[in-house]
Amino acid sequence: MNELLSAPWSAVAVPLCGALLLAVGGPRFVRAGRWVAVLGPLWVALVGAAHLTAASGESVAGSVAWLRAGGAVLTVGYSLDALAAIMLVVVGAVAAMVMVFSVGYMGEVSGLARYFAVLSAFTAAMSGLVIADGLLTLFVAWELVGVCSYLLIGFWFTKPAAADAAMKAFLVTRLGDVGILVAMGLVWWRVGDLRYSAVLGAADTLGPALGAVCIALLVGAAGKSAQFPLHIWLPDAMEGPTPVSALIHAATMVAAGVFLLARFWPLFESSPAAMTGALWVGVLTATGAAIAAVSQRDIKKVLAYSTISQLGYMFAALGVGAWVAAVFHLVTHAAFKALLFLGSGSIIHATGTQDLHGMGGLRRAMPATAATWVVGAAALAGVPGLSGFFSKDEILHEVLLHAPLAGAMLTAAAFLTAFYVSRMTLLAFAGEPRSGVRAHEGPPSMTIPLVFLAIPSLLAGVSGHWIALQLGEKAKGVDPGTAVLSTLVVAAGAVAGWVVYRRGPAGDATLRGVTKGLWGASESAFGFDRAIRERVARPVAAFASWLYERVDRRVVDRAVEAVARGARSAGAALSDIANGDLQGYAALMGAGLVLLLALALRAG
Repeated sequence: MNELLSAPWSAVAVPLCGALLLAVGGPRFVRAGRWVAVLGPLWVALVGAAHLTAASGESVAGSVAWLRAGGAVLTVGYSLDALAAIMLVVVGAVAAMVMVFSVGYMGEVSGLARYFAVLSAFTAAMSGLVIADGLLTLFVAWELVGVCSYLLIGFWFTKPAAADAAMKAFLVTRLGDVGILVAMGLVWWRVGDLRYSAVLGAADTLGPALGAVCIALLVGAAGKSAQFPLHIWLPDAMEGPTPVSALIHAATMVAAGVFLLARFWPLFESSPAAMTGALWVGVLTATGAAIAAVSQRDIKKVLAYSTISQLGYMFAALGVGAWVAAVFHLVTHAAFKALLFLGSGSIIHATGTQDLHGMGGLRRAMPATAATWVVGAAALAGVPGLSGFFSKDEILHEVLLHAPLAGAMLTAAAFLTAFYVSRMTLLAFAGEPRSGVRAHEGPPSMTIPLVFLAIPSLLAGVSGHWIALQLGEKAKGVDPGTAVLSTLVVAAGAVAGWVVYRRGPAGDATLRGVTKGLWGASESAFGFDRAIRERVARPVAAFASWLYERVDRRVVDRAVEAVARGARSAGAALSDIANGDLQGYAALMGAGLVLLLALALRAG
């Protein structure tokens, strides 16, 4: 058992076996198989925890040759160090809670075997991404994660909105993935090896290509982590089942971009252009998404824009060199945002609606959900003492110190975060019921994961020093000045939210009247999605249609059809020769022999 726990590859193999069992067993196996599937992510978390608690704490690695071409060798393998181990714990713990929650939330809907099989496959792919030993292995797992995300977003594929959202997520994230392909090509050209051990020490070898590699990696990270301008897929991805949103779009896949940049930090910090890009991409994303979250009526859309905003904080931290703070916020955010997404799932399960205006008064009908929700919401807002307070304050301090304007914008985003958290909480749990449905608490399979995730949402803030030490960096404490500023900002945002929404949904009408055009811009997320659809997607589709008609149909198809007609005519002509006339056959053979002899003599 201990030997298996010390084998990083088992973090991929165990959940993958669960996926295969569910896929082969089908509906007949799913009743027991969904509980067996929980063992996969639990094992992933155990592998990470075992490495973190090991006495040596050294990196464990292994690889095999995959392709050989001349003297070049492409390898695939694993490498487990402290950063990867921390990520394994996060991925495994959240995935296990999501699977347990899914047992109650999904009930007996059709396609359960497919659902749990793809969840298990996603866990295996995400684990492979985390423990990859180089860019090649990482890219394979990166794409498998994208495929699983596509399948889970489009789980209800007969619903057009879900099918469209899955395709949109797949295509937009593929745009970002081109960046990783470019980085791989540049690294192979300059270094001749894609393994981390060779790449991370090759800043001098890369030379002028270093900046291009880092910017390409930033593009790939922005696509997976839904950063501007590649953020448009995440809000639509809420068409998938809510537990999927908790796993993929809050705690794991969307954090892969942050993990990627942290993994390549020794290179990334050598490129000022890439760091500046990460800073301002993160700041613009954090601020813009926070504004968009303020006016959304769909509870999952609020959480989606909130996720985009919080990931922006992590990118901003990377942009000023605070990569450990980014990882710290990744860990705390995984806990409280997964808690909030599962909490929203509990609300939707009880009320049958995702519309905040159709909720209200749920604190009495759903006390466990309400209590755990308040914990997650307070952690997201950054209430002192909770996990989000420590990790977000560390980022704010570093950004204010190195880029005051960017820090001021993130501080404004923190105010908006407290405001929309207050709005969500009051509209869902305060006042009187508005859904027309008698809400009720979910089964234990839904409430237990909420309680479990509430614990790190409360306490994970104290892990900042430990995470820094595990990553080989000097631990930093809370800056008193930043803490006071942050506390005042959070309090102001929460109070403003209470003042506006203490009377319920009428607060939206009040804000709409006061802010006028800004409210509409917030509702449409500044119209960016519509602009992309009308000014990019439609022109490209029209150009593709034109190419199809003018080139494919008129040139390619006609050329192929002409070849087919020629072959048919030649076949018809030659068929006349095969008439059974032996004398004719002999004459043709003689003529052919004479022609061959003449050609041979001429060639000689």
